[in-house]
Amino acid sequence: MTEYRARFDAEIEFVNGGGLRAEAFRLDIPSADLTEAQIGELLVRHLGLAMVGRVELANLEIVEEPHKGSRGVSDSAVGAAAASGPISTRGELVDLSHTVRAGLVTYPGIPAPTITPHLTREASREHYAPGTEFAIDLITMAGNTGTYLDSPYHRYADGGDLASLDLSTLVGVPAEVFRFTDAATRGIPAAAFLDRDLAGTAVLLHTGWSRHFGTPAYAHGSPFLTDEGAQHLVDAGVAIVGIDALNIDDTESGGTRPAHSLLLAAGIHVVEHLTGLDRVPVRGARFTAVPPKVEGFGTFPVRAFAELPVG
Repeated sequence: MTEYRARFDAEIEFVNGGGLRAEAFRLDIPSADLTEAQIGELLVRHLGLAMVGRVELANLEIVEEPHKGSRGVSDSAVGAAAASGPISTRGELVDLSHTVRAGLVTYPGIPAPTITPHLTREASREHYAPGTEFAIDLITMAGNTGTYLDSPYHRYADGGDLASLDLSTLVGVPAEVFRFTDAATRGIPAAAFLDRDLAGTAVLLHTGWSRHFGTPAYAHGSPFLTDEGAQHLVDAGVAIVGIDALNIDDTESGGTRPAHSLLLAAGIHVVEHLTGLDRVPVRGARFTAVPPKVEGFGTFPVRAFAELPVG
């Protein structure tokens, strides 16, 4: 396998002042067709620099030469990005949330949000310099609005509220997506999860039901997680369970809520009313859903999203 190195002079400036210069610097590169900008990014990574404002290369040559172990070049993501475009350390972000707007009906019987002005732009002109204006608005809504997260307090009086949640269980959680868009039954059983190791993951149930969101059809016949399925996920030690449907439980079987009861008792977050799961691979993405830090509150809308794998 042919290996390449770049030879160049470099000038680096930092945003907080100062700089570096290098002459005839040599750097391992993953391929011979990198742009000057990509090589500059590799140089910054190799040197472990922060607060870089500008990188300029001069007298750039690419030569066939065995690698000497430059840092960052062995990362497969660097090689993949170099072949297709600018080097990126973050994958595409996929929004999995419904938009909250005045009048939105999320769940039948729960009040829709209202949005009213506290300070209009016109009224704010009396308080600020000419040409400066602001809008400050009030929103009144139930916690169960749009795409939202349930904390244990939502189900149990002594359970952890939104303010108690550990960010490490909400941000960048490895996602495992299960497809049920062609399922013959509404209930998702435990057997559907037997083929994967799910400890510490966000299990996302892609049913396709979000296509009905905002219509009367959304409230009837929605898929759900069976109590056996919920118990399996508890035993597996998952961190989050999300679904793109009306509820994690069967709302048409009376007032029992076994999936909520089991998952929240185990400290597993529940995210309901997701959308866009068709764009998330079955594994390899990372899931984030963070509610505001509110004491004495059990559920609240989140901006849920998935970060797709690089390359």
